[in-house]
Amino acid sequence: MKLTLKIWRQKNNASQGHFENYKVEADEHMSFLEMLDVLNEGLIEKKETPVAFEHDCREGICGSCSMVINGRPHGLQKGTTACQLHMRAFKDGDTITVEPFRAAAFPVIKDLAVDRSSFDAIIQAGGYISVNTGQAPDGNSIPIEKDQALSAFDAATCIGCGACVAACPNGSAMLFTSAKVNHLAQLPQGAIEHTKRVKNMVKVMDREGFGKCSNVGACEVECPKEISTENIAALNRYYLGAMLGSQD
Repeated sequence: MKLTLKIWRQKNNASQGHFENYKVEADEHMSFLEMLDVLNEGLIEKKETPVAFEHDCREGICGSCSMVINGRPHGLQKGTTACQLHMRAFKDGDTITVEPFRAAAFPVIKDLAVDRSSFDAIIQAGGYISVNTGQAPDGNSIPIEKDQALSAFDAATCIGCGACVAACPNGSAMLFTSAKVNHLAQLPQGAIEHTKRVKNMVKVMDREGFGKCSNVGACEVECPKEISTENIAALNRYYLGAMLGSQD
């Protein structure tokens, strides 16, 4: 299949970016990132600068493949990362627009790669639990209600890709932060630092320049792991309780 790619090119965060058009031939069985590999191989052969983009596992786990495809973070397929998107989702002759995530807290490094270290700062502020050193405890030594365990697991599936931020009109990180907070809040191991965690992670989230929750719900729609906005509601309750001095 023959495609026209309209790709955002930007040397660094300080330079002015622009779109450039490229022609590429791809197989329908290729993933989107494999198609970009083909494009870059052609650019390298022509002694041109390849398109910079992030990737690691290419299995929808690491969250690195952060890019906006035809106006949607990770593309048009629901519950799919860019690396899991395959070219059979497009038609021969299509024009595909590819650009980086647009958010003040995610400055462009180069082309399609953005700096998402602000997420790391939020995690470092409270995404941990206190444990006794020594031999690992038995997995069944602490009973946990099934509903709580499932809720914690659903929140823990967040891969920190940043699609929620890119989708939000205000560039909010509430879905990401709430998923990380609620994951640990559902487990007894997370109870020790709960109040401190909520305060610290929200404080750092604001400090890193993320916007306020817009209540649009685009974050949940675009999330490749379909994290629910119910986590945001839970975080609001936790935060209110923490600021009022509650341990709940």
